[in-house]
Amino acid sequence: MKQKELRRVAITGMGITCGLGHNLKEVWNSIIEGKPGISLIEQLDTSKLSVKIAGEVKNFKLSNDILPEKEHDRYDRFIHFGLHSTAEALAHAGLSKEDWKGYEAERVGCILGVGMGGFPRIESQHTTYMERGPRRVSPFFIPSIIPNMASGLVSIQNDLRGINYTVASACASAAHALSMAATEIALGKQDVMVSGGTESVLSDLTIMGFANMKALSRRNDEPAKASRPFDTGRDGFIMGEGAGILILEDYEKAKKRGATIYAEIVGHASSSDAYHITAPHPEGEGACKCMKSSLEMAGIDPEKVGYINAHGTSTPLGDIGETKAIKKTFGEHAYNLHVSSTKSMTGHLLGAAGGIETIFCAMALHTGDLPPTINLENQDPECDLNYIPNKSINKKVDYALNNSFGFGGTNCSLILKREGAN
Repeated sequence: MKQKELRRVAITGMGITCGLGHNLKEVWNSIIEGKPGISLIEQLDTSKLSVKIAGEVKNFKLSNDILPEKEHDRYDRFIHFGLHSTAEALAHAGLSKEDWKGYEAERVGCILGVGMGGFPRIESQHTTYMERGPRRVSPFFIPSIIPNMASGLVSIQNDLRGINYTVASACASAAHALSMAATEIALGKQDVMVSGGTESVLSDLTIMGFANMKALSRRNDEPAKASRPFDTGRDGFIMGEGAGILILEDYEKAKKRGATIYAEIVGHASSSDAYHITAPHPEGEGACKCMKSSLEMAGIDPEKVGYINAHGTSTPLGDIGETKAIKKTFGEHAYNLHVSSTKSMTGHLLGAAGGIETIFCAMALHTGDLPPTINLENQDPECDLNYIPNKSINKKVDYALNNSFGFGGTNCSLILKREGAN
């Protein structure tokens, strides 16, 4: 059997929701301006919680045009975010179920990343069960919380008749979803893919679960300064919520229909630390293997990469481990790279992190603006790279890399290429 030539994968549309805003333009402007999106939590009573801050999405309501209002309460918040950002991404790409620009709906699919699913609804329905009895548990409970309902409802509402499933690999979920979606297009199995991730798990149990692991920052009195990757004062990550959805498209077909190409996905890889359930490998071995494998797939020398959007969670061990991995991967070029952690502004969106951060890579390549790492006041001596401290820079780069790492030692790296780059 003759091997098919791999197709190129273009990014033609993006939609985003996070603590910085409800759309791509608003969020990207805030990222480049170095605005913090961390604040005191409003959707919960935090009086009994030791952590009271998050990258919370404020003043959000799903449009009735996307989902009828009578159905809003049937689905947990992470599904709302996924639907909202998908609508923006499709519009951004100039595609819709009314006009697929010559594509067949059977060749338009959806793979999303969701790390945890509907934890807030699980918690609230358990309270209902305990206080009001078993008959009061909602018949919509299960469909409202299962992780794959994000891709399921996105597919139903947008008439996506291609493949449809969800990836759950902790904080690497969205990145793994994107790598799988890109593969479907590269192999010629699908023409268009809706991919990325969505997450919303701000609840008493999840906050205290992470807090009691000592994973979260407790800088409640300074929310805007709480997320400080690579800084000596970092004391844990800040939970965020939202969605980052990308439209991936067969490059040649996208060009033929006149779509804007924001970037190409040219390399992706996964690896396992096989070390610890929550801690990263101290020498960054798994992360290094992942980045090297993604470079091999892209077919480029390490020196071609100009920007890395780091996993950079603002944890004591994680930031050092990733720094070591970058240096092992890129050698002396590591000191010429520009690296930043946008989690300093958005917080950590867990399963959706790879979605919004791949969008930031695409926008960095497209605009030439490289996002900063804010709150970097006293750089950790063990984190000795150029993390674009506190202020964005304008610099044309040809390739960008995004890292996403998750509990269980799972890693994923994606490499994006600027349109027109060699």
